[in-house]
Amino acid sequence: MIWLTWRQFRGSAVMTAAVLVILTAALALTGPDLASRYSTGIAACTPDNTCDQFFDRFFDGHQLLFVAVSFVVLALPALAGLFWGAPLITRELEVGTHLLVWNQSITRGRWLAVKLGIVGLAAMAAAAASGLVVTWWSDPLDKSAVLDLALMAPLVFGARGIAPMGYAAFAFVLGVTVGALVRRTLPAMALTLVVFAAVQLAMPLLVRPHLMPPVTAAFELSHVNGGGIRVEGQGGGPIHIAMQPGVPGHAGAWVLSSDLLDPSGRTVAGMGEEAPLPLSATSGPCAPAGGPPSLDACWIEINRLGYQQKATFQPLERFWPFQWIETAIYALLTLGLAWFSFWWIRRRLS
Repeated sequence: MIWLTWRQFRGSAVMTAAVLVILTAALALTGPDLASRYSTGIAACTPDNTCDQFFDRFFDGHQLLFVAVSFVVLALPALAGLFWGAPLITRELEVGTHLLVWNQSITRGRWLAVKLGIVGLAAMAAAAASGLVVTWWSDPLDKSAVLDLALMAPLVFGARGIAPMGYAAFAFVLGVTVGALVRRTLPAMALTLVVFAAVQLAMPLLVRPHLMPPVTAAFELSHVNGGGIRVEGQGGGPIHIAMQPGVPGHAGAWVLSSDLLDPSGRTVAGMGEEAPLPLSATSGPCAPAGGPPSLDACWIEINRLGYQQKATFQPLERFWPFQWIETAIYALLTLGLAWFSFWWIRRRLS
């Protein structure tokens, strides 16, 4: 049975292994130079406090490749579910070869166990290898990424660490389960994609923010969380600031909410929203608004008036705890689906 499963699966396995070897080789060749340029840039920017400018230039210069390798890791679990999981049983059912195997000495349980074990482990190994090598390669870019692409951000978190291994195991067994229920390959592939995408959206939106109690605290305002200062109209109108997902002293944090509080503690703007302030753009610390000499003084005046940020966030230090917790959740889902698949082919599938 092991030999037969390998014969059926070896083409896909060899192709996947070749893609991983090429990816790993490319990242291994470029990774040390990327890390070296990052270290050199950090050393040069520290004395004159121009690190923000360096981060922007460094990340912008590699953003396309950063997104591309992240997409590869995100796509692998879905592809495992579509092309390895969904056809695993439906292919046998459509041509009737399952009846030949089950009428010999191979039991249904052993037949499914061997297939799940060999193909499922291959899917997990491929996802784990790609996730870990991309995590190593992208470390300098993760440290300099913009807020929406920071390490804890939903779009990046799923392409790092060991989480892709859990995604791949779940997607593969999900495809097997859907295939056993639907019994047709193309409908099973389509339904697998829909269900997997729904779970992948629900996890960062509904579950991941609550894996550990988020931190809520108040912070002074600056360019980190204030998003800059804007003057309404021409020639000096009311000054506006917009809240952005940054937290002073917590670089790389996943900000769940960022509210602007007035001196009385009332929320006057949420994340991404603007609010006017009782400051003049023609006189006082904020004049001229946006000018380099007066910008720092303007932030000082805003804080002196009592305005502050109230942020709820998950700090970057929780990256690996979140990785382990989320992988464990997917492992439990995978075990539940695997148990159902065994029960279904023994009791209901013929």
